Amino acid sequence: MIGLGSKENLYWISILLFVGTYAMIILEKFFHRVPAALLGGTLAIFLGVVTPEGAWEAIDHNTMFLLIGMMVIVSVLIESGFFSILSYVALKFTKGDPFKIILTFTMLTAVLSAFLDNVTTVLFMIPILISITSKLKLKPVPYIIATVLASNIGGTATLIGDPPNIIIGSLGGFTFMDFIVNIAPIVVITHIIGTIVFIGMMKYQGHLEVKMTDAEELKRIIEGQKIEYDVILMRKGLIVFGITIILFFLHHVLHLEAGTIALFMASVLMLWSRENPEKIFERVEWTTLMFFLGLFVVIGGLEHSGVFEDAAHMVAGVITDPISGILILGGLSAFISGIVDNIPFTMAMSYVLIDLGKTAAFNVEPLWWALALGACLGGNLTIIGASANVVAAGLAEREGYPIKFFDFVKQGTPVTVVTVIVALGLLWLKYIIFGV
Repeated sequence: MIGLGSKENLYWISILLFVGTYAMIILEKFFHRVPAALLGGTLAIFLGVVTPEGAWEAIDHNTMFLLIGMMVIVSVLIESGFFSILSYVALKFTKGDPFKIILTFTMLTAVLSAFLDNVTTVLFMIPILISITSKLKLKPVPYIIATVLASNIGGTATLIGDPPNIIIGSLGGFTFMDFIVNIAPIVVITHIIGTIVFIGMMKYQGHLEVKMTDAEELKRIIEGQKIEYDVILMRKGLIVFGITIILFFLHHVLHLEAGTIALFMASVLMLWSRENPEKIFERVEWTTLMFFLGLFVVIGGLEHSGVFEDAAHMVAGVITDPISGILILGGLSAFISGIVDNIPFTMAMSYVLIDLGKTAAFNVEPLWWALALGACLGGNLTIIGASANVVAAGLAEREGYPIKFFDFVKQGTPVTVVTVIVALGLLWLKYIIFGV
């Protein structure tokens, strides 16, 4: 580890490291995002921005455990043939209609994401979606992006839907019902408008055109799917998956992180199923996990050097009333969460809001909801804006459908801008005009 002097030097080096890493991720034609993130992370340790111990602490172990655990459970369910059956059911239900496919998957994903972690929902939905679209000769990538955007919007609705909400609920003292009353109605309207925008974009880009014009051929595809399944393995997998979901709902009561629950239940399933662990781990997205590992350390450098704390206080410094606060905090939270991990920024901003609540001459509660909306919805801005985005990109790439950085931005940015404006506008109306 090389020491580079003053804290101020390390402050600017951490920013340069982040910008450099981000630039390499954007220039994916020349650099793969995984080694780019790992290089940035190891450079942060090498240059002394963070110590090895600090780098280890910067890794969000809850996210990593959650990813590994749910990937293992999903891997067993894939092996059992469960997703083949779901793919068949979905094909029959939608009858191969692209419009019905996009509408069904975005609505179902949004609802599931409100009550499950976004990553769990994406791990569950994306394999089915890729199977259906590829069979129908549709381009899977736009459908995958639409589903991911829906997961991030839906996850905004509840206390347990997205990690920033868990932080806000814990530090701000808000309950599950507080989120249902204050955020969920806004998210429902926002999701409907966001879906209209995305479907309109897909229609304009020609992604909703039916490729299977031969009715008989379409019928053969739907009816002729070869489904192989292991009933005993599927039963074990679904029992463990169901218990895992129940424990997710109870994790506050049990005082256990979702990641701990997922990893524990995955271990139980591997022992119970007696499947070959090497075979199961082959389906785990190790490249995605390594990407997160490097990115967490890079962002940990920003947090360790005080960049997030300064940004949070800068935002608080220009807030003079709830009206400006909702727009400023919500808008900046969305932008920042689109380019960096939203967890450390939400944490830093939450402590600032706690202090602001002690001294401000106005009610700061609307600012908490603005932070929740901005931090969660802003994740749709770029492919690295939310954990679900990165996981979906990894799953798609493994199946031969890589999602490019700018392809995601072109689809995600319009939806993000519209949904953030709508959500913050509705929050503004709720508190400023109706006073509730």
